[in-house]
Amino acid sequence: MPSTNQNNQPADTDQTETNMEIPKEIIKATINTDKGAIVLNLYPNAAPKTVENFVTKAKAKYFDGLKFHRVEDWVIQGGDPLSRDASKEAQWGTGGGNIDTELSPFPFIEGALGVARGQDIKVSNDSQFFIVTKDSNFLDNQYTLFGQVVEGMDVVKKVAKGDTIISIVVQ
Repeated sequence: MPSTNQNNQPADTDQTETNMEIPKEIIKATINTDKGAIVLNLYPNAAPKTVENFVTKAKAKYFDGLKFHRVEDWVIQGGDPLSRDASKEAQWGTGGGNIDTELSPFPFIEGALGVARGQDIKVSNDSQFFIVTKDSNFLDNQYTLFGQVVEGMDVVKKVAKGDTIISIVVQ
């Protein structure tokens, strides 16, 4: 069980006016797309291995040139290495490796950043990430949540299938 502070909140979080907990430690990252910039707060206290993996891949330019391969009314998803090749479009959404799922108490509200996974809740994809475009609490405690959009939700909502991730810059 996580440690708590005097307000019975997890010790590594603060509480906002809306009573939602936010991690104290954050890392800033910007996803530059052909539609504009999406600024993220990454939460290493909530999902340390996932954030480390994402930051390492971003700094190595792994995501540069990849496509958003899934766009629905509630989510955009990108990061599949197969999306570098247009001839493999039928396979987009199947690429990437594995990483342990890191569940946290944070809710999948609009702008939440998560990691894709298959049937096994214990195993997530190590490269495919998604951003929810509206509250998606059915994902709570089912997927790794490792960040939140803090600027650029208008850009998120403009992303279409096949749009490019130009780069991800970690500050």
